[in-house]
Amino acid sequence: QVQLVESGGGLVQAGGSLRLSCAASGLTFSRYAMGWFRQAPGKEREVVAVISRSGGNTYYADSVKGRFAISRDNAKNTVYLQMNSLTPEDTAVYSCAADYNPYGTTLNLNPSDYDYWGQGTQVTVSS
Repeated sequence: QVQLVESGGGLVQAGGSLRLSCAASGLTFSRYAMGWFRQAPGKEREVVAVISRSGGNTYYADSVKGRFAISRDNAKNTVYLQMNSLTPEDTAVYSCAADYNPYGTTLNLNPSDYDYWGQGTQVTVSS
């Protein structure tokens, strides 16, 4: 049974930082590209950042570029999202997702391309 479990969310003041973690189990982690997505109330889910199987290729949404950093530790089956200079506009439920991609290097940005999802963690940024 595949499980993705996020942690690290919470309440932070504008300008602050948080580090999200997503621990995966029940899958061969190194065969999956991993993505972080977020969904704010009344808005559609959007991609935040994606990382390739090896960690050598990454994608960031324009809204977080230069502030967020995605990384992974394949030995620990964990993907991270370091979030700095947070603003109230970053308030959302953040979810990690796994995209089975054992041979390719393409980073998929569409949530429908992802095979497994975590339950999400709330990030709230106060002004």
